[in-house]
Amino acid sequence: MQPPVRRPPMPPMPPPLPPKPPARRLWDIPIKAVYLFGAILATVLAVGLIFFVFSGDVPTNNQPGEQIVRVAPIPTSATPTAAAPSPTVTESPIVLPPVPESKAYKSLPGTASAVTGTITDNKVGISYPRLASPWKARSYPPYSIAQRIGKVEIPFTIIASAMYPGESPAKKPSSNADYREIATQAVRWTIRTQYPKGATVEWTASKKVSLGKGWTLGYKVTYTDGGKQEVAQAMLSIIEVGKTKPAMLMASIPESNKARWRDLNTLAQQVRPL
Repeated sequence: MQPPVRRPPMPPMPPPLPPKPPARRLWDIPIKAVYLFGAILATVLAVGLIFFVFSGDVPTNNQPGEQIVRVAPIPTSATPTAAAPSPTVTESPIVLPPVPESKAYKSLPGTASAVTGTITDNKVGISYPRLASPWKARSYPPYSIAQRIGKVEIPFTIIASAMYPGESPAKKPSSNADYREIATQAVRWTIRTQYPKGATVEWTASKKVSLGKGWTLGYKVTYTDGGKQEVAQAMLSIIEVGKTKPAMLMASIPESNKARWRDLNTLAQQVRPL
């Protein structure tokens, strides 16, 4: 009789798996984590909004070496076309008498101020006399440097240097006639910006600058201020400074400071390119 066959013992049963954790619900997230997520989201939205709102305020890059003077451009004589927007406001043109090709600068009345030094305007590229008191050199945008007497109000008592306030010529001026025409346009700009509306001009000088290339114009301005007719004496020099756009020195002294009119002769004689 055969002995009974023994079966191998059964392996033990594996331990039961741990119970599956329940799904996490929104209200089970710690409140600190909710606040942190909200703060991050608010920051991202705020940064995006700032870039959207101020994207148009990024300044354009200036051309290297070009001196920018924030002044009103000289009005052009171009006539608007039919396609131009109708609401555009146009200013009446400043009419000037014909400019003499040559006119000596006679000595003006008054006593010339003492010259206490030289103003060297490196931004513009010219130098000219620094005058004694009551002239005071001060910061006076849009000009690079200015000497003034009294209050800053029209009509101004001022000596100021800046780059020519119109657009750069298509090519660098080469003749006296070119510089005389640019100086005339600059005078037209001063009549619009320095004196009451309706001012008229009488030329007192038209000559080549004393040193270098350029042109100087002297002129008497007649205007009405507070119902009273008054006059001012003025000068303006355009000077070639190695760029397509020339430099400008302008000065205006109203009748209230006519004791200083002779200073215009000093400036016209001593303005220089650097």
